[in-house]
Amino acid sequence: MERRRQRGVAVLMCLMMLILVMLLGVSAAQMSLQGEKAARGERDREVALQAAEDALADAERDIQSGTAAVSACDVAPAWQRVDLSGAEDGGACTVGYGEHTGAEMLTAEGVLPFRKPRYLIERMACHQPGEDASAVSYCYRVTVIGFGARPGTEVVLQTVYSKPE
Repeated sequence: MERRRQRGVAVLMCLMMLILVMLLGVSAAQMSLQGEKAARGERDREVALQAAEDALADAERDIQSGTAAVSACDVAPAWQRVDLSGAEDGGACTVGYGEHTGAEMLTAEGVLPFRKPRYLIERMACHQPGEDASAVSYCYRVTVIGFGARPGTEVVLQTVYSKPE
């Protein structure tokens, strides 16, 4: 019986195939993690957006009831100059959600905002279409900041609200 000398080519081919399969597995795991991060970020932004929209509605109720705290900050335009989150000035220029209306908002970890939204109300002279330009009427610029489930996520919205007289 004649013995043939083996050179180990089959072992090398198996090792190469194993390395290729391992690289494909690592790539698939990284792609799924990136997708999960993107989905979490989008959900967090949606939480912040919903909180900001709730704050807009709260500010409008505040204006409608006549308890609106028009910003006492004497910088114009205030929404561009103040810290909307209230962190730097302790909230001196902004109002917390439900502060005047008594509205409640749950905050916690998970899928809830990590803190309540804040808003800033500025009273401005404005004219409605068809109104006499010499008549002074007022409208309110409302700027809100909503927070997501993670501290780094913030959404800022702004609207002009005209109170029916």
